[in-house]
Amino acid sequence: MLLNWTVMILYNYFSAMFVGPGYVPLGWTPEKSQDCMYLQYCKVCQSYKAPRSHHCRKCNRCVMKMDHHCPWINNCCGYQNHASFTLFLLLAPLGCIHASFIFVMTMYTQLYNRISFGWSSVKIDMSAAKRDPRPIIPFGLSAFAASLFALGLALGTTIAVGMLFIIQMKVILTNKTSIESWIEEKAKDRIQYYQTGETFIFPYDMGSKWKNFKQVFTWSGIPEGDGLDWPVRDGCHQYSLTIEQLKQKADKRVRSVRYRAIEDYSGVCCPLTKGVKTFFTTPCTEEPRIALSKGDLILATRGLKHWMYGEKILDSAADGGIRERGWFPRKCVEKCQYDSETDQPVDGEKKNR
Repeated sequence: MLLNWTVMILYNYFSAMFVGPGYVPLGWTPEKSQDCMYLQYCKVCQSYKAPRSHHCRKCNRCVMKMDHHCPWINNCCGYQNHASFTLFLLLAPLGCIHASFIFVMTMYTQLYNRISFGWSSVKIDMSAAKRDPRPIIPFGLSAFAASLFALGLALGTTIAVGMLFIIQMKVILTNKTSIESWIEEKAKDRIQYYQTGETFIFPYDMGSKWKNFKQVFTWSGIPEGDGLDWPVRDGCHQYSLTIEQLKQKADKRVRSVRYRAIEDYSGVCCPLTKGVKTFFTTPCTEEPRIALSKGDLILATRGLKHWMYGEKILDSAADGGIRERGWFPRKCVEKCQYDSETDQPVDGEKKNR
């Protein structure tokens, strides 16, 4: 059984790693040229982003149905390897549970043969078994320590990887990805902020958990579709999600606030020279940090108490300039006199927009 677990775990692990998520072809454009207005354009891949695709900074490609970039497999989890990655998250805890049972029963039976109960104390003799003079496998103090350590690893893996499996199954049963769940939350926030009265309906939820499940898991192991075109529920448009992304991108520009760097920042993860609170409250995320020089202009879009996230303007053109995104310490910048990327309207006008 342990060999079976090992083979299945490694098979799905390497499948998720080497098969990969599937990438949008370089230079891809939709069949109908008028559909380009509903899509975002990727300057790195020199192509439009297909529905449900996102650009991965680490893979440096637009990934089809991107869920996240996983450091465990050194690859993205997406359209082609989502099923293999999820099966790996299922099989690893099951194998560890089986191993944990073996470790517990081994230590129990071995210690039971070595424990002597007296009137005043309990003694454990790890040198040899008292009841079985010929043990099949010698079990001494080093073997006990190794078994206890392995049991801790197995239980820790069961809890950690098992929680990731539950998270993945929640998004799969709604036919979403982790990124799309975040987009849906931002859609609700945008509608509530501007009070537009519109309702955002996630277009790829088939209305049935079983139908959503079959979008990822198939008997052949090959997911349905081509990763570019997706079935949508009744009443939704093929580009409903991409249209919402464009609205959020425009809203992001409206809400962004312009800051100017007043201190240099090297871009390290935990800066020692920016204060103790800044050092210990560094964002726990894989998103990059950006180096700042005094006088740089940054468009901040979100932030924490001691850190901010934004885009550094590297070119003088406000709209066409190249920008570098990442986190930076809040104490290194100060807010410009005007409100955002351009001369912003007052709050009431922003609300109406």
